[in-house]
Amino acid sequence: MYADTVDSPRLTRNSKFILVLLLTVAAIAYLADPLTKPLQDYAAITLPGNWSRLVGAVIVAATVVLNIAIIASFPRKVQIGLVWAQLTLLFLCVFMLFDLSLAFIMQKLGFLITQGVVTTLYVSAISITIATVIAIVGAVAKLSQSGFAYGVVSFYTSLFRGLPLLMQIYLIYVGLPQLGFVIDAVPAGIAALSLCYGAYMTEIFRAGIQSIPRGQWEASRALGYRFPAILRWIILPQAVPIVIPPIGNQFIAMLKDSSLVSVIGVWELMYLARTTGNQTFQHMEMLITAGILYWIMTIVLEIGQSRLENHFSKGAR
Repeated sequence: MYADTVDSPRLTRNSKFILVLLLTVAAIAYLADPLTKPLQDYAAITLPGNWSRLVGAVIVAATVVLNIAIIASFPRKVQIGLVWAQLTLLFLCVFMLFDLSLAFIMQKLGFLITQGVVTTLYVSAISITIATVIAIVGAVAKLSQSGFAYGVVSFYTSLFRGLPLLMQIYLIYVGLPQLGFVIDAVPAGIAALSLCYGAYMTEIFRAGIQSIPRGQWEASRALGYRFPAILRWIILPQAVPIVIPPIGNQFIAMLKDSSLVSVIGVWELMYLARTTGNQTFQHMEMLITAGILYWIMTIVLEIGQSRLENHFSKGAR
């Protein structure tokens, strides 16, 4: 008796949720005609007019809701794996609608990886390293009592966060030679990415350092520590776990923004995908392949970021 009174509201809520979900998916499927086109073609044999479209939408909705209900019965980790597997399969099926030439993709895949992916990772890794150094120096300068240092760094962060990255690339690659400083494409791209992301990361490190209680600075000074030692041994080890998530996001963003250096002729992934596709007018094959390679690289970076967070969170726990 007691169990019935407890479970009935939950059952009612679940039934309402399933009904709303079913109607929502059916409406989406009905409006998105390509989703139900194969079912419409089959149902049109016996059903006239828009009835075939309606039947197709209901079948799609029922399949989706049943799939969600089945997945919900598994443990959480299994649910995540099943969702990823299904969405990845759906993602690939959508791309197969473009009638891609798999033979052409496999023929060019090795070149895209050995030349394009390697160059992209090379440019991104050097840029993020330089940007991190710039950010630490800039954050310390913004937190110092020196008005001169604060003024210089605040002007730098305002300028490089205010200009589009593509404009910065052009200004460095095209503008500096007019002043007598000739710079190659790869160093120009690295310089632009480093300066741009260094400005954003300066604010991240500044916020991370400021999150440490001020009493630790005062206690360290009372114990006779100098500023460099306080920063290195006391403040930064506590600030690093805080800034890892936003810094990881910046690295992922930089990995994708490195495609902008293709405008100055750097042979990174996007440049090779565009030029290779132009040669045979098979643009979609190369663009989709490059997109999947970018996605794989970001997944690897996300896994690395997650492990770093877990490593530093052990000390906090």
